[in-house]
Amino acid sequence: MPDSSPLFTKIDHVGLAVPDLDKAIAFYAETFGIVSVHEETNDEQGVREAMLRVGDGSTLIQLLAPIDDTSTIAKFLDRNGPGVQQVAYTVDDVEAVGATLRERGLRLLYDEPRRGTANSRVNFVHPKDTGGVLMELVEHAADDDAH
Repeated sequence: MPDSSPLFTKIDHVGLAVPDLDKAIAFYAETFGIVSVHEETNDEQGVREAMLRVGDGSTLIQLLAPIDDTSTIAKFLDRNGPGVQQVAYTVDDVEAVGATLRERGLRLLYDEPRRGTANSRVNFVHPKDTGGVLMELVEHAADDDAH
């Protein structure tokens, strides 16, 4: 029987695909009082993104807007429209968790982790292996200002 120790330390954030980042940031601030605490462009992922702190800040919403028509988020928006794109989980060691998940028969999108928000290291579990939900694994950088 496989080790049943938890691989995730918490739900890190929920990622929402949006066509216009600035409009989405304004909507969340004006409508819900939830403000952006970190914004950046991730050229490798093809997105402009913002992290919005909810409540005490232990939970975040990530807004993701494409920087061009070839990005994964642009393709997601074309297929599905705006909405939930992924659920992200904090992990202590993205490579170790990825290896465990591969041993358990799941596919990860990348062979090696990539740079995520605020220099975190990330990988994704294929949605076909998780009931249709894209799962992001997030190992935070020691100096992460988004959390």
